[in-house]
Amino acid sequence: MSLGPTATDSPFSPPVLDAGMHAVATALREEAAATNERRVLVIAGERAATYDACEAALTDVHGSGITVVSEADLFHAEHLSPRQSSELLGRTREAVVLDAHDAFPPNALGRAVGAVDGGGLLVLLTPPLDEWPDRRDDFDERLVVPPFGLDGVTDHFRHRVVDTLRVHPGIAIVNADSGHVERDGLTEPAPRIQARAPSAPDNHTFPPEAYAACLTGDQVAAVQALEALREPNAAVVVEADRGRGKSSAAGLAAGALASEGADVLVTAPGYRNAAAVFERAAELLDALGALDEWDEDAHEVRSNARGRVWFERPPDATDATADALVVDEAAALPVRLLATYAEGDRPVAYTTTVHGYEGAGRGFSVRFRDHLTESDRDVHEISMVEPIRYAPDDPVETWVFRVLMLDATPAADQLVEDVAVDDVDYAELASETLAADEHLLREAFGLLVAAHYRTEPDDLARLLDAPNLDVRALRHDGHVVAVALLAWEGNLPAETREAMYEGERIRGNMIPDVLTSQLRDPDAGAPQGLRVVRIATHHAVRSRGLGSRLLHEIRAEVTERVDYLSVGFGATPDLLRFWGDNGYRTVHLSTTRNATSGEYSALMVDPLSDAGETLHDRSADWLVRRIRSVLADPLDDCDPDVVAGTLAATDATVPLDCTEREWRVVAAAAFGSGLYDAAPRPFGVVALRALVDGRVDPGTRAARLLVRKPLQAREWDAVAEELGFVSRRECMRTFGDVLQPLVREYGTDAALEEAARYD
Repeated sequence: MSLGPTATDSPFSPPVLDAGMHAVATALREEAAATNERRVLVIAGERAATYDACEAALTDVHGSGITVVSEADLFHAEHLSPRQSSELLGRTREAVVLDAHDAFPPNALGRAVGAVDGGGLLVLLTPPLDEWPDRRDDFDERLVVPPFGLDGVTDHFRHRVVDTLRVHPGIAIVNADSGHVERDGLTEPAPRIQARAPSAPDNHTFPPEAYAACLTGDQVAAVQALEALREPNAAVVVEADRGRGKSSAAGLAAGALASEGADVLVTAPGYRNAAAVFERAAELLDALGALDEWDEDAHEVRSNARGRVWFERPPDATDATADALVVDEAAALPVRLLATYAEGDRPVAYTTTVHGYEGAGRGFSVRFRDHLTESDRDVHEISMVEPIRYAPDDPVETWVFRVLMLDATPAADQLVEDVAVDDVDYAELASETLAADEHLLREAFGLLVAAHYRTEPDDLARLLDAPNLDVRALRHDGHVVAVALLAWEGNLPAETREAMYEGERIRGNMIPDVLTSQLRDPDAGAPQGLRVVRIATHHAVRSRGLGSRLLHEIRAEVTERVDYLSVGFGATPDLLRFWGDNGYRTVHLSTTRNATSGEYSALMVDPLSDAGETLHDRSADWLVRRIRSVLADPLDDCDPDVVAGTLAATDATVPLDCTEREWRVVAAAAFGSGLYDAAPRPFGVVALRALVDGRVDPGTRAARLLVRKPLQAREWDAVAEELGFVSRRECMRTFGDVLQPLVREYGTDAALEEAARYD
């Protein structure tokens, strides 16, 4: 059937349009535009039919406003693969097409929804809905972890998606194979009361035009908070869910500063993510009559007052000179970079998403916020709630928050705050149980989100469907007070272990992979391991022993089935102490920093069987054999408290392979006039043995001195300054004092004879 004219500027020009498809899409778009909300159009069916129906649905949409997220090269519009969907961050589109035939990553769904503007449409192309959960796609392949197969992947997450699509307001469903309209998606909302335009606040210092450009009271408050960027040492944090105008507020502030001649540097994961900052800055400068030039190719807006707003990639922004720095989409950047931006006294603003679609997790909230609060910065914080790009109570936002659990939270404090370690029950939370109990899933997943910095929407699907993951919890009166996410690792066949040894990445086997491919242990993948991927305790009941109780229960449950328990984490002194106190021993400290946390990662093992003991012993022996050379080279900048904590949690014997002459040098330096610089090697041997044996407590100046000088080979002057000694001489004298009890404990007869010379 022919249907009306075809838009000449559309990328879609089929000779015949499906009238029903076009009518459904048109009605959705009209209602979305009238309410400034968004709508979802689900086109379900076999691949070719859904593609044709999508063309019909979007015939009237200008091609420049459409992005297609698909593995297939669909249509003549902007195209991104699901793995490239992060490029949608910070952008607005009239329509986003998400093709779920080849893969359906939850991260891509969240990013696609987040990019749809008010009045816009998310078009979701899926297999037939009744069959979709049972089909396997590329994302399911990513959930497969050896030795498990694809048949072990379950379908709970996609059932969740289908169930919510069929009942949630604002979602139309069309069967592309039959042409049947299952739901029209229309909500027929009541007319909205027109909100009053916000006004400039009292005592503002930015130009009135900056506030006239604001669309909500929240945006006005954010721009006023950003006035602090005039002052040295200021740090402004602007937090909001997507669509609240935080990037636009940052752009207005940047433009106001540039109009006064300031040099404002902007960084973000990519320039396109920060496009709104530059658009608003240019618009404000133009309104002020101060716009000199907007050079989009150079990513720079210049004012006629010699100020400018310009962009640098995140790594390059650390060394760039500017009067102020704006970090847009801060939650998507590594914590280490965020901390680097806070060094010095240059004013800096961080805009960040609270419930992120970007898949960067909660690094900003969980780790960096504490770092910023504890710094000497004058911190200003502002939260934005009222949406700008679409109306409040937008049904699509409500749906995506629900289906991806972006707003999942732990149990309310008052429900658990009186719980003691003996009041809880240990429970297995099977994926079937979690999928069937929304309240339980929300509490367990919310606890993981709140306590960890790398939880992302994809993790919800992993939690529900990955064959290698288990969940254990402590509960009180039905509420989750502590939760652990566990991954089965190892037990790999010989051919898989050989491939790993040759450099092939074997998904989901972190401990065997590192020990095999990096540390050259060809048999590390043979024993059966169980890794603690995440563990979280409700913040209202921390420091009561619940985390340790949970680990104890897990150990007791799996002792007969597992050769070893393990964990890997960004090493901090507190975490090293926690895991060490719970029986885990260090087998590796990474030589590169984690890209997200900015920390070196520690791997620790708790052996449960003879095979586990054997794996631990050879790994720990290899660690103490190589660690001195590693600390003096790639780990020479590692925090000395982390190094000392790592070594204190290592269960191995450090050979005291010093010659008699070397012992005399050490003893002479400890008790008399001997010189460290004459023979540094034996000092490193003694320091390593003392730290591994626990003869010097981590966190003390003595431990830091043993790490910084003989193990990390720092210059005396640098060590003295860092550790607070008044002089190089005092530092060297204290070093000798630290060595004296170690010489008495470990020294040979020759060492003791040398020491006796000075008594």
